[in-house]
Amino acid sequence: MNPLETHAPHPLHCHPATPAGLPLDVSVAVDFTRAGLRLRYALTGNTAGLRIPPATAPGAADDLWQHTCLEAFVAAEGEAAYREFNFSPSGQWAAYRFAGERQRDTQRAPDLPAPVMQCAISPTRLTLDVHMPPATLPSHPFELALCMVLEERDGRLSYWALQHPCERPDFHHPAGRVLRLALPQN
Repeated sequence: MNPLETHAPHPLHCHPATPAGLPLDVSVAVDFTRAGLRLRYALTGNTAGLRIPPATAPGAADDLWQHTCLEAFVAAEGEAAYREFNFSPSGQWAAYRFAGERQRDTQRAPDLPAPVMQCAISPTRLTLDVHMPPATLPSHPFELALCMVLEERDGRLSYWALQHPCERPDFHHPAGRVLRLALPQN
């Protein structure tokens, strides 16, 4: 498995309208190979101050974004349609299709293979490794937004992303998809 395009960890920034109460460093490393997309979400600092969903049987679930949740938004380059993926430290995940910005695709989506996730948690570090198989991704160059919602023990939510294009947190905005990935030309 040879990496086709590899990126060093990208720092995520807390949206100024939702300041975190905890000192945290947040980043996501991206590794794009023939086997798919690997994301490594890493939080360091006072992770003991976060409300982390308890481990459960892996599987699809809705409303994960209402608590600590790590996310990816993927769109074929230049297209309005996109997919949203939610990954919980609990082992649960979700995948949604949109025809355009916040326009949920009501047609039956093809069944997508489940991501493979592995989570490690300590009082000062949380890592979530996610492998997304190629069938979950566009077949041509794509744009990627990486973000997360963090819930502190007091219920406060903060919103983190590579880029925040709006005054209020909005992970769906196309200007947030700032990473470009593509298979190399042969």
